[in-house]
Amino acid sequence: MENFNMSKHTSFYAVGLSYKKADAATRGKFSLDAKAKSTLLIQAEAEGIEALIVTSTCNRTEIYGFANHPYELIKLLCENSQGTVQEFQEVAYIYKNQEAINHMFRVGTGLDSQILGDFEIISQIKTAFAESKSNGLVNSFLERLVNSVIQASKKIKTETEISSGATSVSFASVQYIIKNVADIANKNILLFGTGKIGRNTCENLVKHTKHEQITLINRTKDKAEKLAQKLDLVVKDYADLQLELQKADVVVVATGAQNPTIDKAILNLKKPLLILDLSIPKNVHENVQEIDGVTLIHLDHLSQITDETLENRKQHIPAAEAIIEEIKTDFLAWNKNRKFAPTIQALKEKLNSIKEGELNVQRKKLPNFDEEQAELISNRIIQKITNQFVNHLKDGDSMDEGIEWIEKVFQLDQEKSFF
Repeated sequence: MENFNMSKHTSFYAVGLSYKKADAATRGKFSLDAKAKSTLLIQAEAEGIEALIVTSTCNRTEIYGFANHPYELIKLLCENSQGTVQEFQEVAYIYKNQEAINHMFRVGTGLDSQILGDFEIISQIKTAFAESKSNGLVNSFLERLVNSVIQASKKIKTETEISSGATSVSFASVQYIIKNVADIANKNILLFGTGKIGRNTCENLVKHTKHEQITLINRTKDKAEKLAQKLDLVVKDYADLQLELQKADVVVVATGAQNPTIDKAILNLKKPLLILDLSIPKNVHENVQEIDGVTLIHLDHLSQITDETLENRKQHIPAAEAIIEEIKTDFLAWNKNRKFAPTIQALKEKLNSIKEGELNVQRKKLPNFDEEQAELISNRIIQKITNQFVNHLKDGDSMDEGIEWIEKVFQLDQEKSFF
């Protein structure tokens, strides 16, 4: 397996946990809010991590980065979340080098999403990359990799039907509401939380219900007002939450709080209530189910919805995988060339130094020395020699040994900086 090392000791890793093995409660322990991610990045820089990005969504929390050992990244995650190393070991995954690259491509293109074709994660990767870059935690390898994943995501979205229609938690939640709430157009809907998922859910709800029946509440009111102005909706103060809960027939909770914001103590109901909790960690306490007429649905349940549309998308997986393979191959070729580029450059400089020394000798020995012709011929010979080495390194099975051999034979003393 090819190493994507920056030195003899570091490798590229993807460490994290997802919906596949970790339930919502466990994912909640390892989720990272904006403050926690910021602290993690500062700590990573202080601990000498060269490059990494951190993503934390409702379905997964992951770190992609370079380390001597994956524990360096696991430690960062556990020290900045509520999760422990023992809990991580029970449900987590660790991918190295080629497998880590493969994993990022599948995650970023929606093939590894809880709902097939969910492209919301790519925006999370873009945001994570921007945050790391602003903290000086990005190198050219990681930048090229992220850009390649973004390119694959765009191409799959435009050239296949794997993303036809909305395929996300917000889509699944609206589908559930429509299928399970009679006369939804005339029901009162309360949306609590206007983050990414909340906004997408709200936009989908507007398409299927009456605008005047939807009320928005957010801890930061101006964020809710911006969305309300765009969609012509009603906004209420956070202080009105308990009153609005009593009026609602359907409540969609999509906040970023680390602890439950709704429990049975604030519900004083006189009619049935459907609550959809789209938050990680969970923002609705399980005890609300002790109240008659309350139905609580969490996003893990929504992801199990398999309608005809989602089934049809599976037919387009091979086409999506072919696109990934094409773009990934280009990335790997770029990386391979980058790895031996410093050695080839140093070799050229060495050969040019030898050339200059020999030409100086010939200038002194030959009275009619043809400077121009000698320069032309020697440069062509140098180019042919370096091309031979390039082809050997490209096609050879052991690039590291080839690079080491060239440096030893030609006594190349040059600083390695592959990425």
